[in-house]
Amino acid sequence: MKPIALTVGMGIGPEIVVRSLKAFTQPTWLLAKKGTLLKAAKQLEIEWTALWQHPLLQIIEFEDGKEPAEVLAIRTAAELCLSKQCSAMVTGPINKARLMSQGFLFPGHTGFLGDLCGVERPVMAFSGGSLQAVLVTVHIPLREVAERLTTDLIVETVEVSHQAWLHRGQPVRFAICGLNPHAGEQGKLGHEDLEIIQPACERLRQKGIEVTDVVSSETAFLLARDKKVDVVVAMYHDQGLPPLKLVDFGQSVNWTLGLPIIRTSVDHGTADAIVGQNKANPASLQAAWQLAVEIAQKSVAT
Repeated sequence: MKPIALTVGMGIGPEIVVRSLKAFTQPTWLLAKKGTLLKAAKQLEIEWTALWQHPLLQIIEFEDGKEPAEVLAIRTAAELCLSKQCSAMVTGPINKARLMSQGFLFPGHTGFLGDLCGVERPVMAFSGGSLQAVLVTVHIPLREVAERLTTDLIVETVEVSHQAWLHRGQPVRFAICGLNPHAGEQGKLGHEDLEIIQPACERLRQKGIEVTDVVSSETAFLLARDKKVDVVVAMYHDQGLPPLKLVDFGQSVNWTLGLPIIRTSVDHGTADAIVGQNKANPASLQAAWQLAVEIAQKSVAT
Protein backbone atom coordinates (compact mmCIF):
# COMPACT_ATOMS: atom_id res chain seq x y z
CA MET A 1 0.00 0.00 0.00
CA LYS A 2 1.24 3.50 -0.80
CA PRO A 3 1.88 5.85 2.12
CA ILE A 4 -0.72 7.67 4.18
CA ALA A 5 -0.25 11.45 4.08
CA LEU A 6 -0.90 12.81 7.57
CA THR A 7 -1.12 16.56 8.08
CA VAL A 8 -0.05 17.29 11.64
CA GLY A 9 -2.15 20.43 12.04
CA MET A 10 -2.12 22.94 14.89
CA GLY A 11 -2.57 23.13 18.65
CA ILE A 12 -2.37 19.63 20.10
CA GLY A 13 -1.87 18.17 16.62
CA PRO A 14 1.92 17.75 16.91
CA GLU A 15 1.58 16.22 20.40
CA ILE A 16 -0.93 13.57 19.42
CA VAL A 17 1.16 12.68 16.37
CA VAL A 18 4.31 12.26 18.47
CA ARG A 19 2.39 10.11 20.95
CA SER A 20 1.13 7.95 18.06
CA LEU A 21 4.41 7.19 16.29
CA LYS A 22 4.41 3.51 17.21
CA ALA A 23 0.78 3.15 16.10
CA PHE A 24 1.65 3.98 12.48
CA THR A 25 2.32 0.47 11.24
CA GLN A 26 1.97 1.34 7.54
CA PRO A 27 4.12 3.81 5.59
CA THR A 28 3.10 7.30 6.70
CA TRP A 29 4.32 10.74 5.66
CA LEU A 30 3.99 13.41 8.35
CA LEU A 31 3.38 16.86 6.86
CA ALA A 32 4.05 19.55 9.47
CA LYS A 33 5.01 23.15 10.02
CA LYS A 34 8.78 23.31 10.46
CA GLY A 35 9.89 22.56 14.00
CA THR A 36 6.48 21.72 15.47
CA LEU A 37 7.07 17.98 15.84
CA LEU A 38 10.47 18.54 17.43
CA LYS A 39 8.98 21.06 19.86
CA ALA A 40 6.20 18.64 20.79
CA ALA A 41 8.70 15.84 21.40
CA LYS A 42 10.70 18.04 23.75
CA GLN A 43 7.55 19.13 25.62
CA LEU A 44 6.59 15.49 26.07
CA GLU A 45 10.15 14.67 27.17
CA ILE A 46 10.51 12.23 24.30
CA GLU A 47 13.97 11.89 22.81
CA TRP A 48 13.98 13.89 19.58
CA THR A 49 15.67 11.04 17.72
CA ALA A 50 12.40 9.08 18.10
CA LEU A 51 11.08 11.11 15.19
CA TRP A 52 13.61 9.42 12.91
CA GLN A 53 13.73 5.95 14.46
CA HIS A 54 10.62 4.60 12.73
CA PRO A 55 11.50 3.29 9.26
CA LEU A 56 7.88 3.56 8.06
CA LEU A 57 7.73 7.31 8.76
CA GLN A 58 8.91 10.26 6.71
CA ILE A 59 8.69 13.89 7.85
CA ILE A 60 7.99 16.67 5.35
CA GLU A 61 8.16 20.20 6.78
CA PHE A 62 6.74 23.50 5.52
CA GLU A 63 7.27 27.16 6.32
CA ASP A 64 4.84 30.04 6.11
CA GLY A 65 4.84 31.74 2.72
CA LYS A 66 2.06 32.88 0.43
CA GLU A 67 -0.18 30.74 2.59
CA PRO A 68 0.26 29.37 6.13
CA ALA A 69 2.41 26.28 6.43
CA GLU A 70 -0.53 24.25 7.77
CA VAL A 71 -2.62 25.09 4.69
CA LEU A 72 0.27 24.21 2.38
CA ALA A 73 0.53 20.86 4.17
CA ILE A 74 -3.15 20.13 3.47
CA ARG A 75 -2.81 21.21 -0.15
CA THR A 76 0.27 19.03 -0.61
CA ALA A 77 -1.37 15.99 1.00
CA ALA A 78 -4.37 16.31 -1.32
CA GLU A 79 -2.09 16.64 -4.35
CA LEU A 80 -0.13 13.57 -3.27
CA CYS A 81 -3.38 11.60 -3.11
CA LEU A 82 -4.73 12.96 -6.40
CA SER A 83 -1.47 12.00 -8.13
CA LYS A 84 -1.65 8.50 -6.56
CA GLN A 85 1.63 8.97 -4.69
CA CYS A 86 -0.26 8.46 -1.43
CA SER A 87 -3.21 6.18 -0.81
CA ALA A 88 -5.12 8.40 1.65
CA MET A 89 -4.81 11.52 3.76
CA VAL A 90 -5.45 12.01 7.47
CA THR A 91 -5.72 15.51 8.88
CA GLY A 92 -4.92 16.81 12.33
CA PRO A 93 -6.85 19.73 13.83
CA ILE A 94 -6.55 23.32 12.57
CA ASN A 95 -7.55 26.62 14.11
CA LYS A 96 -9.96 27.80 11.42
CA ALA A 97 -10.36 31.35 12.72
CA ARG A 98 -6.59 31.87 12.94
CA LEU A 99 -6.03 30.59 9.42
CA MET A 100 -8.91 32.64 8.02
CA SER A 101 -7.35 35.76 9.59
CA GLN A 102 -4.25 34.92 7.51
CA GLY A 103 -6.19 34.73 4.26
CA PHE A 104 -7.50 31.15 4.26
CA LEU A 105 -10.81 31.27 2.38
CA PHE A 106 -12.58 28.22 3.81
CA PRO A 107 -14.30 27.55 7.16
CA GLY A 108 -12.66 24.15 7.43
CA HIS A 109 -10.98 21.22 5.71
CA THR A 110 -14.09 19.92 3.94
CA GLY A 111 -14.74 22.92 1.70
CA PHE A 112 -11.03 23.35 0.96
CA LEU A 113 -10.64 19.72 -0.07
CA GLY A 114 -13.77 19.95 -2.20
CA ASP A 115 -12.26 22.94 -3.98
CA LEU A 116 -8.90 21.18 -4.48
CA CYS A 117 -10.64 18.08 -5.84
CA GLY A 118 -13.22 19.89 -7.98
CA VAL A 119 -16.15 18.59 -5.91
CA GLU A 120 -18.87 21.14 -5.24
CA ARG A 121 -20.50 19.45 -2.25
CA PRO A 122 -18.38 16.91 -0.38
CA VAL A 123 -20.22 15.21 2.48
CA MET A 124 -19.05 15.36 6.09
CA ALA A 125 -19.55 12.03 7.85
CA PHE A 126 -18.56 10.58 11.21
CA SER A 127 -17.77 6.93 11.76
CA GLY A 128 -15.73 4.73 14.06
CA GLY A 129 -17.69 4.82 17.29
CA SER A 130 -21.02 3.33 18.32
CA LEU A 131 -22.91 6.06 16.45
CA GLN A 132 -22.45 7.18 12.85
CA ALA A 133 -23.75 10.34 11.23
CA VAL A 134 -23.66 12.42 8.06
CA LEU A 135 -24.40 16.12 7.77
CA VAL A 136 -26.50 17.68 5.01
CA THR A 137 -25.23 21.20 5.74
CA VAL A 138 -21.97 21.87 7.52
CA HIS A 139 -20.23 25.11 8.52
CA ILE A 140 -22.94 27.71 7.92
CA PRO A 141 -24.84 29.96 10.34
CA LEU A 142 -27.92 28.32 11.82
CA ARG A 143 -30.18 31.03 10.39
CA GLU A 144 -29.15 29.93 6.86
CA VAL A 145 -29.86 26.21 7.23
CA ALA A 146 -33.54 26.35 6.26
CA GLU A 147 -32.69 28.50 3.23
CA ARG A 148 -30.01 26.10 1.99
CA LEU A 149 -31.95 22.89 2.58
CA THR A 150 -33.43 21.26 -0.54
CA THR A 151 -34.82 17.86 -1.39
CA ASP A 152 -32.10 17.42 -4.01
CA LEU A 153 -29.36 18.22 -1.48
CA ILE A 154 -30.67 15.64 1.00
CA VAL A 155 -31.00 12.98 -1.70
CA GLU A 156 -27.48 13.66 -2.99
CA THR A 157 -26.01 13.54 0.53
CA VAL A 158 -27.60 10.18 1.30
CA GLU A 159 -26.72 8.70 -2.11
CA VAL A 160 -23.04 9.63 -1.67
CA SER A 161 -23.10 8.20 1.87
CA HIS A 162 -24.81 5.01 0.73
CA GLN A 163 -22.11 4.35 -1.85
CA ALA A 164 -19.34 5.09 0.65
CA TRP A 165 -20.58 2.57 3.21
CA LEU A 166 -21.24 -0.04 0.53
CA HIS A 167 -17.65 0.44 -0.65
CA ARG A 168 -16.57 -0.54 2.85
CA GLY A 169 -18.68 -3.68 2.50
CA GLN A 170 -21.27 -2.53 5.02
CA PRO A 171 -25.03 -2.48 4.30
CA VAL A 172 -26.46 0.75 5.60
CA ARG A 173 -29.83 1.99 6.86
CA PHE A 174 -30.43 5.69 7.41
CA ALA A 175 -32.52 7.64 9.91
CA ILE A 176 -33.52 11.00 8.43
CA CYS A 177 -33.74 13.85 10.94
CA GLY A 178 -36.31 16.59 10.69
CA LEU A 179 -35.24 20.20 10.80
CA ASN A 180 -37.77 21.47 13.32
CA PRO A 181 -38.70 20.24 16.83
CA HIS A 182 -40.72 17.01 16.67
CA ALA A 183 -40.01 16.87 12.91
CA GLY A 184 -42.36 19.83 12.45
CA GLU A 185 -45.33 18.33 14.33
CA GLN A 186 -47.28 17.70 11.10
CA GLY A 187 -46.56 21.18 9.79
CA LYS A 188 -47.49 23.06 12.94
CA LEU A 189 -43.85 23.83 13.83
CA GLY A 190 -42.51 24.47 10.34
CA HIS A 191 -43.08 23.36 6.77
CA GLU A 192 -39.60 22.09 5.82
CA ASP A 193 -40.07 18.61 7.27
CA LEU A 194 -43.17 17.79 5.20
CA GLU A 195 -42.35 19.80 2.08
CA ILE A 196 -38.58 19.25 1.71
CA ILE A 197 -37.32 16.37 3.86
CA GLN A 198 -40.13 13.80 3.57
CA PRO A 199 -40.11 13.96 -0.25
CA ALA A 200 -36.38 13.19 -0.09
CA CYS A 201 -37.15 10.08 1.98
CA GLU A 202 -39.62 8.91 -0.65
CA ARG A 203 -37.22 9.51 -3.53
CA LEU A 204 -34.44 7.65 -1.73
CA ARG A 205 -36.67 4.62 -1.17
CA GLN A 206 -37.53 4.64 -4.86
CA LYS A 207 -33.76 4.39 -5.50
CA GLY A 208 -33.57 1.30 -3.28
CA ILE A 209 -31.95 3.01 -0.30
CA GLU A 210 -33.32 2.08 3.12
CA VAL A 211 -34.37 5.19 5.02
CA THR A 212 -36.90 6.11 7.67
CA ASP A 213 -39.55 8.73 7.20
CA VAL A 214 -38.53 12.11 8.59
CA VAL A 215 -38.23 11.75 12.37
CA SER A 216 -37.14 13.97 15.24
CA SER A 217 -33.40 13.99 15.85
CA GLU A 218 -33.78 12.39 19.29
CA THR A 219 -35.74 9.54 17.69
CA ALA A 220 -33.08 9.16 15.00
CA PHE A 221 -30.28 8.78 17.54
CA LEU A 222 -32.31 6.40 19.68
CA LEU A 223 -32.85 4.23 16.59
CA ALA A 224 -29.09 4.31 15.98
CA ARG A 225 -28.32 3.48 19.61
CA ASP A 226 -30.66 0.49 19.42
CA LYS A 227 -29.05 -0.68 16.13
CA LYS A 228 -32.29 -0.26 14.18
CA VAL A 229 -30.49 2.06 11.77
CA ASP A 230 -26.80 2.45 10.97
CA VAL A 231 -26.36 6.14 10.13
CA VAL A 232 -28.18 9.29 11.25
CA VAL A 233 -28.64 11.97 8.60
CA ALA A 234 -28.56 15.36 10.37
CA MET A 235 -29.72 18.52 8.65
CA TYR A 236 -27.11 20.75 10.27
CA HIS A 237 -23.80 20.59 12.14
CA ASP A 238 -24.96 20.97 15.73
CA GLN A 239 -27.91 18.64 15.27
CA GLY A 240 -25.63 15.71 14.49
CA LEU A 241 -22.43 16.29 16.42
CA PRO A 242 -23.41 16.90 20.07
CA PRO A 243 -25.02 13.47 20.64
CA LEU A 244 -22.32 11.73 18.66
CA LYS A 245 -19.46 13.41 20.53
CA LEU A 246 -21.17 12.92 23.88
CA VAL A 247 -21.18 9.17 23.30
CA ASP A 248 -18.13 8.60 21.10
CA PHE A 249 -15.68 11.46 21.62
CA GLY A 250 -12.18 10.17 20.94
CA GLN A 251 -13.43 7.17 18.96
CA SER A 252 -15.32 8.88 16.19
CA VAL A 253 -13.62 9.85 12.94
CA ASN A 254 -14.45 12.71 10.60
CA TRP A 255 -14.68 11.08 7.16
CA THR A 256 -15.13 13.15 3.98
CA LEU A 257 -17.31 11.46 1.36
CA GLY A 258 -17.71 12.22 -2.33
CA LEU A 259 -14.07 13.09 -3.00
CA PRO A 260 -11.86 11.23 -5.51
CA ILE A 261 -9.44 10.68 -2.63
CA ILE A 262 -9.73 9.14 0.84
CA ARG A 263 -9.69 11.64 3.70
CA THR A 264 -10.26 11.09 7.40
CA SER A 265 -9.66 13.38 10.35
CA VAL A 266 -9.80 13.74 14.11
CA ASP A 267 -13.18 14.56 15.64
CA HIS A 268 -11.82 17.41 17.80
CA GLY A 269 -10.27 20.83 17.57
CA THR A 270 -6.85 22.23 18.43
CA ALA A 271 -7.49 22.37 22.23
CA ASP A 272 -5.04 25.26 22.57
CA ALA A 273 -5.65 25.50 26.34
CA ILE A 274 -3.88 22.19 27.00
CA VAL A 275 -1.03 22.43 24.49
CA GLY A 276 2.23 21.28 26.06
CA GLN A 277 0.59 19.85 29.18
CA ASN A 278 0.75 16.17 28.13
CA LYS A 279 -3.03 15.91 28.45
CA ALA A 280 -3.98 15.50 24.79
CA ASN A 281 -5.58 12.16 23.91
CA PRO A 282 -4.32 10.68 20.62
CA ALA A 283 -7.17 8.14 20.32
CA SER A 284 -9.14 9.98 17.64
CA LEU A 285 -6.04 10.54 15.49
CA GLN A 286 -5.19 6.86 15.72
CA ALA A 287 -8.77 5.91 14.86
CA ALA A 288 -8.69 8.28 11.87
CA TRP A 289 -5.41 6.78 10.65
CA GLN A 290 -6.78 3.25 11.08
CA LEU A 291 -9.97 4.03 9.16
CA ALA A 292 -7.95 5.59 6.33
CA VAL A 293 -5.82 2.45 6.13
CA GLU A 294 -8.91 0.22 6.16
CA ILE A 295 -10.59 2.11 3.31
CA ALA A 296 -7.35 2.34 1.32
CA GLN A 297 -6.74 -1.38 1.62
CA LYS A 298 -10.33 -2.05 0.56
CA SER A 299 -9.78 0.17 -2.49
CA VAL A 300 -6.65 -1.76 -3.46
CA ALA A 301 -8.47 -5.06 -3.05
CA THR A 302 -11.35 -4.00 -5.28
